[in-house]
Amino acid sequence: MGGGARWVTRANALTLARAAAAPALAFAIASGLETAAALLFAFAAASDFADGRLARRLGEASPLGGLLDHASDALCVTAALGALAHIGELPLALPWLVAAAFLQYVFDSRAAGSRGLRASSLGRWNGIAYFVLVGIPVVRDALGLGWPAAATVRALGWVLVASTLVSMADRARALWRARRSG
Repeated sequence: MGGGARWVTRANALTLARAAAAPALAFAIASGLETAAALLFAFAAASDFADGRLARRLGEASPLGGLLDHASDALCVTAALGALAHIGELPLALPWLVAAAFLQYVFDSRAAGSRGLRASSLGRWNGIAYFVLVGIPVVRDALGLGWPAAATVRALGWVLVASTLVSMADRARALWRARRSG
């Protein structure tokens, strides 16, 4: 398969559908459309779970697909976290830090000369936690639950602010060491 054909795959289409749904998810959250937000969030989570598996099963996995997947995740969670911050559910710093962490991830992976993106353990767990943190208030509100309280969700947001800063510092330190030794 030629280089251009690798761009057009079923897995990439699913990934791009998640990215395209991000503005609608943010709008639904910010507008208090709880059911729509929950359905869009469910699609985002399911497509994130399925696209990589689909790519591997169909032999469509590629560094480009990996980059699209991470970019789609970053767009989706940043938009949703931004909407949650807009309505006062999360710290405003969190969506900005998620966007900055993703950009750092892309740029330092390139700077280190690797062919694909270099994952870090804390960064991977943060990525999962971002989705979970979006899901908590979205599902809570869609189901009309009173728990967890907004203060608890906000506190979890601050924990993720701290862990994102630690992850970014760790990634910067690793890149600095790689440049010094290389």
